[in-house]
Amino acid sequence: DARVRGWLLLDSYLPTFFLTGAYLLCIWLGSKFMKDRPPFSLRAHLIVYNLGITLLSLYMLTELILATWEGGYNLQCQNLHSAGEADIRVAKVLWWYYFSKVIEFMDTIFFVLRKKSSQITFLHVYHHATMFNIWWCVLNWIPCGQSFFGPTLNSFIHVLMYSYYGLSVIPSMRKYLWWKKYLTQAQLIQFLLTIVHTLSAAVKPCGFPFGCLMFQSSYMATLVILFINFYIKTYWKAPSRTAIKETPVTTEIKNGFHKDYFAAVNGFLNNKKAQ
Repeated sequence: DARVRGWLLLDSYLPTFFLTGAYLLCIWLGSKFMKDRPPFSLRAHLIVYNLGITLLSLYMLTELILATWEGGYNLQCQNLHSAGEADIRVAKVLWWYYFSKVIEFMDTIFFVLRKKSSQITFLHVYHHATMFNIWWCVLNWIPCGQSFFGPTLNSFIHVLMYSYYGLSVIPSMRKYLWWKKYLTQAQLIQFLLTIVHTLSAAVKPCGFPFGCLMFQSSYMATLVILFINFYIKTYWKAPSRTAIKETPVTTEIKNGFHKDYFAAVNGFLNNKKAQ
């Protein structure tokens, strides 16, 4: 799309490719490096990190709502060129959404430094690595229009999630955080709504590329399948005695992608204090 030419990281795929490679390499080499070393706490870093992602997500949510309202976006189907300057405004926010995906690589890096290798699952790495690359494609070919919906929902979810996990790092706040389990449900609803919204443009087209709609629906379907599989294992099946025995007893808040929260963002373990 000519409107995004010259924007940081977009003109060539190589930076996105190499950053993704560096992310995967850091996981592999970092795990080896930390193998015989004590884990880092990083409590102050986690507070700043979570606060920063929360504020960025809040900005993207607000700006996407205002930009699409200004452009008179059609919720059922919106093409790429009819809203004029509002399309440019949406594209600028979506660039930040794309860039936020490389920032969120830190979720996994925190796991490595804190030796939470059990949290570095296929689902976690798959989501982080693919989202960054997929959104490079989105920004280059479909940087506005129908592409606005998923990031709007995801930014809202991230405001809730990152603020929750940021507050969880502060011991005095933990007793007020009752809504953790609802984040998982909200994430699943987000994926399903995005699929419905994407397919609505295929049923009643408005000029948005059909192939892109099919790809996005398929990708979101993989997340739904992986989520349901993980949700069943986590919430419906009782943990084995071995799993219970291996679970560490601690009050430390664990930043990153939690076992019972697949969404490829940070989470924590909050077990009872050792007697």
